[in-house]
Amino acid sequence: QVELVESGGGTVQAGGSLKLSCAASGGNFRGCGIAWYRQAPGKERELVSSLSSAGATTYADSVKGRFTISRDNAQTTHYLQMNNLKSEDTAVYYCQAGMGFNCFYYWGRGTQVTVSS
Repeated sequence: QVELVESGGGTVQAGGSLKLSCAASGGNFRGCGIAWYRQAPGKERELVSSLSSAGATTYADSVKGRFTISRDNAQTTHYLQMNNLKSEDTAVYYCQAGMGFNCFYYWGRGTQVTVSS
């Protein structure tokens, strides 16, 4: 059974850092894209960052220069390094990854990030 599990969320003061991890079980995302989304209370889920199988990255304007997406060589874990966190970064963060020969996209269950000012 394929599953994605996020970890690394928590509460941090403004200006601090967190590193989120997304571990895949039952498969890997070799040849597929990965991404991180977030959803703040009362708001729609938004794309934070993505990394294509070819290595191309995208970042939301609000996180450019502060967040970095990456993946491990085994293509089973990907990460979101978040620096200089701001109160507006407070949200539930979800990882997404394509897996399998057709890159079917799976979602994690989310991890809470709270930034206190």
